[in-house]
Amino acid sequence: MKANILQRAANEARGLAIDAIFDKASGHMGLPLGCAEIGAVLYGNLLRVNPDEPRWLNRDRFVLSGGHGSMFLYAWLHLSGYDVTMEDLHAFRTKGSRTPGHPEFNCCPGVECTTGPLGQGIANAVGFAISAKHAAACYNTPEFEIFNQTIYCLAGDGCMQEGISREAAAIAGTLHLDNLVLIYDANGITLDAPLERTQVDDVAACFAAQGWDAVTINGHDLREVENALRTARLELNGRPKLIIARTTIAKGVPGYEGTTKGHGEGGAKSWEAAHTNWKLPAGERYYVSAEVREYMTQLKAQRVADCAEWHKLFETWQQAYPEKAAELQSGIDLACHGLGTRESGAMIPYFKNGSELATRASAAQVENAIASKCPAFLSASADLFSSNKNYLKDAGDFSPENYAGRNFWFGIREHAMAAICNGIAYDGLFRVSAGTFCVFVDYMRAAIRVAALAHLPVTYVLTHDSVAVGEDGPTHQPVETVTGLRIIPNLDVVRPADEEEAAGAWMCAMERTDGPTALILTRQNVPSLAEVQPGLSAQERREGTLRGAYVVRRECTAQPQLIILAVGSEVLPALQAAAQLGDGVRVVSMPSMWRFGRQSADYRESVLPTCCQRRLAVEAGKSDLWYRYIGSQGSIIGIDHFGFSAPGDQVLNELGMNVPNIVLHARRMMSA
Repeated sequence: MKANILQRAANEARGLAIDAIFDKASGHMGLPLGCAEIGAVLYGNLLRVNPDEPRWLNRDRFVLSGGHGSMFLYAWLHLSGYDVTMEDLHAFRTKGSRTPGHPEFNCCPGVECTTGPLGQGIANAVGFAISAKHAAACYNTPEFEIFNQTIYCLAGDGCMQEGISREAAAIAGTLHLDNLVLIYDANGITLDAPLERTQVDDVAACFAAQGWDAVTINGHDLREVENALRTARLELNGRPKLIIARTTIAKGVPGYEGTTKGHGEGGAKSWEAAHTNWKLPAGERYYVSAEVREYMTQLKAQRVADCAEWHKLFETWQQAYPEKAAELQSGIDLACHGLGTRESGAMIPYFKNGSELATRASAAQVENAIASKCPAFLSASADLFSSNKNYLKDAGDFSPENYAGRNFWFGIREHAMAAICNGIAYDGLFRVSAGTFCVFVDYMRAAIRVAALAHLPVTYVLTHDSVAVGEDGPTHQPVETVTGLRIIPNLDVVRPADEEEAAGAWMCAMERTDGPTALILTRQNVPSLAEVQPGLSAQERREGTLRGAYVVRRECTAQPQLIILAVGSEVLPALQAAAQLGDGVRVVSMPSMWRFGRQSADYRESVLPTCCQRRLAVEAGKSDLWYRYIGSQGSIIGIDHFGFSAPGDQVLNELGMNVPNIVLHARRMMSA
């Protein structure tokens, strides 16, 4: 009986998908039609969820990595009783709807993460699995198992071909994430051609070699699908699970099923013939039978009751372990609400006078100060803890032997690291940072873009920030990299000039709840700005960084004759140049352009008064974005070409990042 009703549900989910896609003449029908039986087993049977409480802490997580098949997810959320209405399905791919073309986080209940860029979802699922293992290690007790969720991910050929999938799989296998189940929709078709044109590898063997268990099933056989998924959930043997489900793309659509044409929306015009093949009533669209409604209603009631039982267990656990309960809540608060600047500022001691530290070193001290007060703060590295300095002391390493560890060693896998950190952030229990060299952040860019789009408060610790890297040469000297980050919407980029600005930079990151922050840090030591500009307090530097820009040297004349804008390690020579230029020169440190842009008009005017249009910007990187602040009468000392291999000081001097060159440009402007 259950198999019959689940098959009906699968076919009715197919109908909902093809109808919505036909109505909008837009969308991807291949996955929703090909994976309907998988959806029926998950949403119609096995998933431990509560549609009335979509963010229930111990729910199973389902990630649709192939986000182009979004109607699969929307149809099943609707059928299983989430607050996804028939009107939402009719609004598919329309402006302002909760059912956009690709699933978006915090847009539709039951959508765990923003997916679309292929392969990202697989790495996100690894992040969810890590978060679940860490939560279980930190908060489960011998008598209370409050965290035991399973992470399911559905991915297709495109996801599996993207390199990030193999990076993420390697990490999952190394970490023994046996709470992770990856379902591979193996239909043998990509957008342009049959899979055999671009792939000959044995996927099962590849994953087995990376520490996974792999099984191949008929993805249209409900019994096989259920047996495989149930076994994967119960068999906690230290190996993540890959279920290779052989399916037919666009199943049931005459002339399209099993072909490359079945990927897109073109076959939706054959909806009537497809409805007939699926035994749906002739002429009826968006059809759901009373029998399927009744079955799903009863299942939802059971799920709600199961969740209520868990809440009773949770309340008993809270009473038995109040300290653990308080710590868990503080982690949720940290992940969802961040730290206020007063709160984070109190955690960070002021640096001693005379500090001369690389900002990677001072930022590391700040990060550890925060982590010591926030147990839910985690740190990750792409094999560069020793260089980025973002290792959390006395916090342990996350491993199969110690899932409570807070340092994540991801190897030289920047892309997977960034997307996995997104998964941790989506889960909403912990706050995470990720570190690598600044120049290698382009390997992470796709995941950073999604973090910005999805408003995830991930922090990126990016060191070796300029041509001052020196002898490693142009392959390791970021010139365009910081500019490339600054143009990503909703990504705050903060490049501090000294140790107190580094403290302010971390305060910027920790207060954010609506997007990621990139900290751009030096390899070389930099003196404290207070050493060259006496009277400049630590509090001024922190608060100025939080505002994105502030005056570090004020002119002694009625109004400034010239304003020098500088950032990072270039603030020091700007101050030294201003000392030679005289009383009419103002120096502004601008660690974060876009944070400054969000300040009030009055504050921006107080820093960059319109009465002074002679403005000189100085940064050891691409000059393009500085035109926003220097105006038509301004000038820029930047680096618009690649560097060369030599000691860092020599590279900076050769490329004009020095006091004499700043003085030369400034005098020309002041005499014009």
